[in-house]
Amino acid sequence: MSTATDAISPDPADFRVHVVAESIRLFSEQGYESTTVEQIAVAAGISRRTFFRQFGAKEDVIFADHEALLAQVAAHLEGADGDPWVVVCSAAEQVFAHFRDTHELAVRRFRVVQEVPALRDRELVTTYRYQRLFEDFLRARLPGESPVRVVAYAAAITGAHNYLLRSMIRGDADATMERLRAELGRVRASFAASAPAEESGSTGAVVDAGAVVSVVTYPSGTSADEIARQVAEQLGAEQRHRGQ
Repeated sequence: MSTATDAISPDPADFRVHVVAESIRLFSEQGYESTTVEQIAVAAGISRRTFFRQFGAKEDVIFADHEALLAQVAAHLEGADGDPWVVVCSAAEQVFAHFRDTHELAVRRFRVVQEVPALRDRELVTTYRYQRLFEDFLRARLPGESPVRVVAYAAAITGAHNYLLRSMIRGDADATMERLRAELGRVRASFAASAPAEESGSTGAVVDAGAVVSVVTYPSGTSADEIARQVAEQLGAEQRHRGQ
């Protein structure tokens, strides 16, 4: 009989990935509903008490490695210099690299999540947390920038990233870091092209702080180019409306 030793890795991120991997393995083999917290704890080599202290509940553990990744992304944003719009792109690339490097785990999680509606909803919330990090960073670095552009840009970058991430997980050989970098560059260029002339080179534009556009979902199969085009078009319409 296996005994829980609670031999936790010195690296909290490695520990969380280990427990997430074991939970997803069990969910894949036995089904999400049929897998108990006790089984996950035994498979991970920890006690039931430690499981609840570290992860809270069964539905929390499957996305637990995102906590460490979100902290890494936040640290990257905080410590980065240079063009804030470019920094957001590099942060999205960091997320993609993580799941590329843990591809087998990402594939297993994707399959489990697709079978459980509650987990699909939880995944949307988790995804939005990355978008919020991007928004908060841009607001802090560009305090005079239009709230519309900040939210729309963060949503477009997140949407393009998620489209290619899911493509990579599904086995699309074209969904590479190089492709992601190119597509994010297209999004950035679309937003640069949609910027009003009076805002060029300035962060002091006067805007309506109550006007906010948030793009958090898009039809399955929508290309990264189309996401960028639609967001830029919506942004341009809002800018024209305010100029009337």
